[in-house]
Amino acid sequence: MEKYHVDTFLKDLESLGIFLSGEQTEQFLCYYEMLVEWNGKMNLTAITAFEDVLKKHFVDSLSLIKVCDLRQDLNLIDVGTGAGFPGLALKIAFPGLKVTLLDSLNKRIQFLDAVIGKFQLKNVQTVHGRAEDYAKPGKLRETFDLCVSRAVANLSTLSEYCLPFVKKGGLFVAYKSEKAASEIEQAGKAIALLGGRIGERIEFTLPDSDIYRSLYVIEKTERTPGKYPRKAGLPSKEPL
Repeated sequence: MEKYHVDTFLKDLESLGIFLSGEQTEQFLCYYEMLVEWNGKMNLTAITAFEDVLKKHFVDSLSLIKVCDLRQDLNLIDVGTGAGFPGLALKIAFPGLKVTLLDSLNKRIQFLDAVIGKFQLKNVQTVHGRAEDYAKPGKLRETFDLCVSRAVANLSTLSEYCLPFVKKGGLFVAYKSEKAASEIEQAGKAIALLGGRIGERIEFTLPDSDIYRSLYVIEKTERTPGKYPRKAGLPSKEPL
């Protein structure tokens, strides 16, 4: 992996208080190579340039450290994980996390399984399915300390997908790449219906860039009523 220059990547992470071992750095580089290789066979990401993947996918994913202590024993689910952002990147950087990667497209799950197998990662599982189905009782409902998602959807819809997975006292954190102050106001009713409360919102730019990001923290204060999430398709078609 000597062909790669990782000084900027490591410096970016150090600015977040994250220090990788040599093995972890190698895993991120291999993750990148597998991402590009598999991207030639399926659409995993439009971002493929080395420096862009490191900053816009890896560093962005790990920016969760701004709002969560990821060095503790947490059970985390990434809803709509895609190519593993942020969930798989978080697992590599914080191997103590117990991680579930949920996605509705099986080809993405196959890619994630290949990466997990390559690194022989423990306490990480992939789940092929829709959030509306797996958040039902008897599945994965209210079993996680932390739910994260970088999926592209409005906050009302994302909250209906994600909050049912979170146990009372846990958190749902939504990654956003645009300024969406009005979105949080519009989502307030939905979040309350789902047993949540709007917490802090952290706005920042990725290290040494003008790339805007924000993290919306939703606290789970009550159990989610059994009728949520609604059947597949409704949360996106008819947001609460």
